[in-house]
Amino acid sequence: MKKLLLLVNPNAGKGGFRNGLGEVLLHFHRAGYRTTVAFTDKHGDAPRLAAEAAAEKYDRIVCVGGDGTLGETVSGLMSAEYRPELGYIPMGTTNDSANTLGIRHDPVSAANTAANGEPMLLDVGRFNGERFFTYVAAYGAFTEVSYQTPQDQKNALGRLAYFLDGLGRLTNLTHRWTRVEYDDGVLEDDFIFCAVTNARSVAGVIHLKDDLGVSLNDGLFEVILIRTPESVLQLGTIVTDVLANKFESEYVTLLRSRKIRFLFRDPVSWTLDGEDGGVHREVLCENMHQAIRIVVNKNAIG
Repeated sequence: MKKLLLLVNPNAGKGGFRNGLGEVLLHFHRAGYRTTVAFTDKHGDAPRLAAEAAAEKYDRIVCVGGDGTLGETVSGLMSAEYRPELGYIPMGTTNDSANTLGIRHDPVSAANTAANGEPMLLDVGRFNGERFFTYVAAYGAFTEVSYQTPQDQKNALGRLAYFLDGLGRLTNLTHRWTRVEYDDGVLEDDFIFCAVTNARSVAGVIHLKDDLGVSLNDGLFEVILIRTPESVLQLGTIVTDVLANKFESEYVTLLRSRKIRFLFRDPVSWTLDGEDGGVHREVLCENMHQAIRIVVNKNAIG
């Protein structure tokens, strides 16, 4: 019988993993897996447990949690020579990775995909040579608003309304001079936001539509850069353009690159998959091409 590790973050989704847990385990049993359940207690447990399962030659690891839990699990797999297939049961706030991969937020449906879906090769981002991210490394204003806004406000206000509701916080932020070195050239400007992505959904707010040609395993990042506007009115225009998928304007640039380096005059705080990425004067993001096999319903991928 094949071996499966169900790696659970019990704090994600207010403990929602309990709902349907019996059916989740039954899906794995019927798919021919002998399931071991492991819980994380603190930051750093998921990568350790994933690496240990890889060393023990598990056939599949299924993580239960938010985007951060998925990112930590991927980090553990990236440290291993042998990498089991990876399944995902989303239990987070934004669930950008699940939205991108077409994985339903219902745990039983997601478990069915994790048990019976098909593996798909997925690019992984490497951050400053030692950390990893699955869908976004970012800094700046929009990152802070989207991740700091409580979920009930997001649900009540809607995407555009809560985004605009955060403009007061945005205008208090200092713009950052940045040198951006990418495959095809160099940019230098003052930016309020940057996202290095391998996703179609970022922070539950930015959605890259199909006509932009986003691929999750082409070896390239999509990089969104937003220059510093001169007024709150212009900032509102930027928000509207981003939500409307207009990424080529005076203030918004979308580029693609396998490798991208950022140089700052002052230290800048980053997030990796919505979690703390540390403070850096220099950042290098590298695309690890098709590094992970993640289990999906290929007919449901957006």
